[in-house]
Amino acid sequence: MRRRSVIGATAALSLAGYRPAAAQERSLLNVSYDPTRELYRDINAAFSAAERAAGRSAVNIRQSHGGSGRQARSVIDGLEADVVTLALGGDIDVIAQAGLIARDWRNAFPQRSAPYRSTIVLLVRKGNPKNLRDWGDLARPGIQVVTPNPKTSGGARWNYLAAWGWALAQPGSNEAAARALVQALYRNAPVLDTGARGSTLTFARRNIGDVLLAWENEAYLVLAEFGAANFEVVYPTRSILAEPPVAVVDSVTRRRGTEALARSYLEFLYTPQVQGIIAKHFYRPVAPQHAAAEDLARLRDIPLFTIDDVFGGWAQATAAHFADNAVFDQITGAAR
Repeated sequence: MRRRSVIGATAALSLAGYRPAAAQERSLLNVSYDPTRELYRDINAAFSAAERAAGRSAVNIRQSHGGSGRQARSVIDGLEADVVTLALGGDIDVIAQAGLIARDWRNAFPQRSAPYRSTIVLLVRKGNPKNLRDWGDLARPGIQVVTPNPKTSGGARWNYLAAWGWALAQPGSNEAAARALVQALYRNAPVLDTGARGSTLTFARRNIGDVLLAWENEAYLVLAEFGAANFEVVYPTRSILAEPPVAVVDSVTRRRGTEALARSYLEFLYTPQVQGIIAKHFYRPVAPQHAAAEDLARLRDIPLFTIDDVFGGWAQATAAHFADNAVFDQITGAAR
């Protein structure tokens, strides 16, 4: 029997047939970023089972997936998300600035509302034929790098900032050297997909590129889906600590009467059961004591820097690098 592809069946939640919930229905819409489909499939089943075990009716949780920046824009434009579970805090800040989420959303849940962490790694073809070991190798002539577009993808912004932060930490380096490294990297990028999952398919299914810049969990999912005989994960000498956050969309939950349910759902992400599920899906739980040792052992301990330490937080990083006519547009020739 042919195995059903998890990575391949990836279009964003089909909202075909989506109807406003009836008053008695317990339902939520979770608007998330690209590589979390498999993670939330298991979390949603566990949450509904826990609700039934507590004597309450099951919860119908719908999912929407896509590039994190695009997902944030969809919520602002009217997609009725009860909760958002996005790739970066800056995307939730944009929704908060539109008045849909409380400005102090980071204080609503533990760990600055980030129930797990991740990092960015390099996924190469088996045997690593181009001998790609670190960020600096991605600037070499003749290397094809696959990464999404930072204008639409949260994962792409983590990729970009991981490379920039690594370059800044090199002996004798400065902002000009970091800019040159990142510019050369994007010069080597033949395709900029809108989201991380699209880039995964470009690399693994369409067989384009020598290296995929990937979320750690996405890289391991490729090994499971397409075979460890075809790909391998390379950990750079230094990478960024990614902290994908979550938030209740207050304007929607007040209107739908789902405030308590939405909050319970996000609180559930911090429970021992879900922290274990998180590790099984190759994410880094904030409470690792609740995860299986064999799941944690797969996630290598490498030096990680934070966006606050190197870039001053998401507001400064976005203004300097990703706003219109900022550094990313300048180095890719998109400035006007």
